Amino acid sequence: MSAEPATGETAAEWRSSADLFGHPKGLTFLFGTEMWERFSYYGMRAVLVLYMVKYLLLPGQAESVVGLATLRATLEWVLGPLGPQPLASQIYGLYTGFVYLTPIIGGLVADRLLGQRRTVIIGAVLMAAGHFMMAFEGLFLFALFTLILANGAFKPNISTQVGSLYAPGDHRRDRAYSIFYVGINLGGFMAPLVCGTLGEKVGWHYAFGAAGIGMLFGLVIYLYGQRHLPPDPRERLAAARREAGPLGREDWRAIAVLLALFVPVSFFWATYEQQGNTIVLWADGFTDRSLDLLFWQGEIPTTWFQSFNPFLIFAFTPLVVSLWARQARKGREPSTISKMALGCLGVAIANLILAFAAWQAGVDGKAGWLWLFAYFVIITIGELYISPIGLSLVSKIAPASILSLLMGLWLATSFAGNLLAGWLGGFWSAMGKVEFFLMIALIALVASVAIRLLARPLKSALDQ
Repeated sequence: MSAEPATGETAAEWRSSADLFGHPKGLTFLFGTEMWERFSYYGMRAVLVLYMVKYLLLPGQAESVVGLATLRATLEWVLGPLGPQPLASQIYGLYTGFVYLTPIIGGLVADRLLGQRRTVIIGAVLMAAGHFMMAFEGLFLFALFTLILANGAFKPNISTQVGSLYAPGDHRRDRAYSIFYVGINLGGFMAPLVCGTLGEKVGWHYAFGAAGIGMLFGLVIYLYGQRHLPPDPRERLAAARREAGPLGREDWRAIAVLLALFVPVSFFWATYEQQGNTIVLWADGFTDRSLDLLFWQGEIPTTWFQSFNPFLIFAFTPLVVSLWARQARKGREPSTISKMALGCLGVAIANLILAFAAWQAGVDGKAGWLWLFAYFVIITIGELYISPIGLSLVSKIAPASILSLLMGLWLATSFAGNLLAGWLGGFWSAMGKVEFFLMIALIALVASVAIRLLARPLKSALDQ
């Protein structure tokens, strides 16, 4: 792939010639590509635990999965005997964890060898292949491994291209990332409704096939829109690294800030990522999903609850941003660290809601689905206070010469958190549900307190 625009024009000419609705045309194609990629990822994730617990890991089916016996023996050597549900939680945690580790490698490959465009295309092809492989039980673990590699190639390089659409200092950049984030959540909203319904009502393999087709749609959009995308910045990044020189004192202080936040933010992801794991099992077996609309009565499919979070992000993002703007005008906007601490607190409160719902329902009863809706409302607000704020923090304080490396390190908090999430999910079958949700809430609360205690020692480095 050429390092220059195909037409030979300068960067300024290329940007100014490609505007659509006030933004470069390339943003539309990146939006569409990311929307379908997230559709494929969240579509598969919506049914993954149910597929394993209700079908794949049961006797008579598990024996057909190549490599599963070895993986199970390895995990049991560390954790002890694992039934289908604890094993499913461990596999889920390993998969979602490594999805957030491989972007470090994918970013380095793009920067040093292939460029962002080629790496994104390779990631999209691998992702579609991985989803189609999921339709064959024997290839289950190979499919997950393919999807892990695919996400590593795709995830860091599609996002960085959004920023490359804009010249340095362009005030539209922040709004562009907000638009891009809508694409992420639009795909996440549609995925459980389509793939989840297919998996529960028609067959698990139809859900995986739909996820693969969705990724092919994204690949076609990306290939068609390449002429509107920025050139690969490999040469520019190499020059920036040469000019930056050795890291100074302020650079090391910034690195120390990010390292100090690594552990509590990992705890946040460990509790937050129960959504695709034990929360699915809670919705399936412990929630009264009946719905009476007078003109229609029925039951909400389990996987549809996975659409609550992205839908609520649509609803709450403008409200949260407006709240911060009003607080800023009054000089009361929380600092970066305070926002992140509040985000962890939101996860703690959300799990306390489910603990109360489990206590009210009793041992053999089922809780109403509105309790689960309230859980998603609170945890979504918590997400908005920590997830985008963390990315902004890295882009703001990380030294330019190692920005990609530190962004990859920050994404690794999700790797550590998801591994821990899988381990915590293994207690679901052995614990009472009230005690389980209280445990998750306590971990999130500890993370919130830890982040808040870091505010004073990190204040000068953050320039708050």
